[in-house]
Amino acid sequence: MFRYLSLVVFLSLFVVSNAHARTVTDMTGRKVVIPDRIERVVGLSPPATYLIYAIDPNLLAGLSSPLRGDEKFYTVDRFKKLPVVGGIAGESRNINVETLLKVKPDVVILWQLKRRDMNAINRKYEQVLKPLGIPILYLSMGSVNDYPAAFRFLGDILNRKERAAALERYAVNILRKTSRAMAGIPAGKRVSVYYAEGVDGLATEGEGSMHTQLIPLSGGRNVSRMKETSYMGLERITMEQLLIYDPDVILVKEKAFYERIAKDARWKNLRAVRAKRVYLIPYEPFNWFDRPPSHMHLLGVQWLSNLLHPDRYPLDMVKETRAFYRLFFNRELSDRKAREILHQ
Repeated sequence: MFRYLSLVVFLSLFVVSNAHARTVTDMTGRKVVIPDRIERVVGLSPPATYLIYAIDPNLLAGLSSPLRGDEKFYTVDRFKKLPVVGGIAGESRNINVETLLKVKPDVVILWQLKRRDMNAINRKYEQVLKPLGIPILYLSMGSVNDYPAAFRFLGDILNRKERAAALERYAVNILRKTSRAMAGIPAGKRVSVYYAEGVDGLATEGEGSMHTQLIPLSGGRNVSRMKETSYMGLERITMEQLLIYDPDVILVKEKAFYERIAKDARWKNLRAVRAKRVYLIPYEPFNWFDRPPSHMHLLGVQWLSNLLHPDRYPLDMVKETRAFYRLFFNRELSDRKAREILHQ
């Protein structure tokens, strides 16, 4: 799984000096000694990398996976040139130890999920990282509701408390607003939703999956009741089963499939297609609804709440999108660009 090399020569580069160190508690309760001043960080998963970027992109020393076109467009030039170290999730599910040693991070951030399979992967990576003497911190983010605490934790670790506090306030405010707006919706009034993945739209995620958590938070009801066979999801469904579900709304991940769905005779039999309630999920710079998990879900929960229950959650999504990109990416969007991102 890992690319090894002789490590002994490098170990002295990473040992934390007690004269300039502090002990912190990570989000899993582990006590870890880290440098008092953090200047170089690596997040070994897309969620950790993106969260560090939101707080201060200049602190990142490496990427967990290669950047796609949209990610390159919205991020600073320095970020685009960082080497790929690898990580526990995403496209690069391994660690390039040689590259990690070259970038010399002060700390490494691992992504913690309350899942047995993910915990096993993290333990394997700990075995590789510990001999290097690099402090390992766990960031616990299994739900969009974990983001306020994650911002606060990283702000303290990275000595960026003011910036992190601004992001935490935004997250708390949005989660509170959407929760209040959707509170008390009777089961019969929840909009039935199907999440269409894959080139044919017949892969999906079941109720309770981390990949569909925004549906109940937005006042919806996932029509799929299937259980996950792995944390990767993408469970197959038949067209016959989907016709039985006959959802009110269909959320589509793949643009190519979205462009075909209205022309497919089988899909025209579905209520959502006939009512033109099929929506392509925004994906710039990262998917707003699902993979990879990121702070974009804070915008995604507003987008979906407004789609499913515009009476309960009226919102100018163009204005909100522009404000979000200004805060999280320091990018000023035009109304036209915001509408393009929203597929309006």
